[in-house]
Amino acid sequence: MLPFRASSAVLLSVVLALPAFAQPKPADGVLVGPNGMTLYTFDKDTAGSGKSVCNGTCATNWPPFMAAKGDKSAGDFTIVIRDDGKKQWAAKGWPLYYWVKDTKPGDKTGDGVNGAWKTAKP
Repeated sequence: MLPFRASSAVLLSVVLALPAFAQPKPADGVLVGPNGMTLYTFDKDTAGSGKSVCNGTCATNWPPFMAAKGDKSAGDFTIVIRDDGKKQWAAKGWPLYYWVKDTKPGDKTGDGVNGAWKTAKP
């Protein structure tokens, strides 16, 4: 068994070798998060505004696809700042969300909810 200090150093080097961000990726014609769950856009957001209008109860039902501290925009994927100051991924300027009622990868039950939610397309 390695001494604590050596094993901590090994663990830290493994963590640092991981990607600094987890952008959305295409799967089955839609964008998904790193967990494989479908991502959605909200018609009440304004593409390119740099913010999300889905906060409070809305964000409880439609959890934002959050960006980590070190994540950086690249290509069609940008980062918007939420009302609470946290960062959220956006695709082509549209903030991205999960749907609380999707229970497994491949579910797309949020598409069309209230006529305002759509699956995010690559």
